[in-house]
Amino acid sequence: MKRRFRLRRQSDFQAAIGGKRIYTGRALVAFAVPREADESRVGVTVSRNVKGSVNRNRARRRIREAARDRLLGPDSPLHGLGIRYDVVLIARPAALEVPFADLEAETEQAAVRLSKLKP
Repeated sequence: MKRRFRLRRQSDFQAAIGGKRIYTGRALVAFAVPREADESRVGVTVSRNVKGSVNRNRARRRIREAARDRLLGPDSPLHGLGIRYDVVLIARPAALEVPFADLEAETEQAAVRLSKLKP
């Protein structure tokens, strides 16, 4: 995922987590807040419940790749709204266990739920 599509500052992460749009799933938790800009951004973090740095990095890579297509792509439910979002995805331990297709489906479900909430 290109840098311009990523959340990088701690203040951006905290603003998105403090928002009212929340999705909770088996493999991830998603938070979103609308933003006034040209493009949506995604930040990925991993729960400390995922033990070991190798596993945390693997979960982060899997979530980031799923988010690249499902949240930032032209077919994304967030893309068609005309509203841009800062989205934070927090990986849970199940993010390592579920097949990648299920992880992509859950990421897309998060995008659908986050986009249908009223501002």
